[in-house]
Amino acid sequence: NTSDLEKASRPGEAMSGVRHFPRMVAVGGGKLIEAGGFLLGGIGVSGAPSGSSDEACAEAGIRAIAESLEF
Repeated sequence: NTSDLEKASRPGEAMSGVRHFPRMVAVGGGKLIEAGGFLLGGIGVSGAPSGSSDEACAEAGIRAIAESLEF
């Protein structure tokens, strides 16, 4: 999840260097889509006033399709 990356790459943290990669943005709003012990993909949301609000929207989207993901 991108909020985990945002926290892990803050200045002074072990992964802070990843923020210097070209086209790298570490902000909340991206969530992994997992089911049955498998990583199926991800969803990214942007446009709310904060990364945590974007992440809440992404989580709502995953919940909306959760039944379709079970196998």
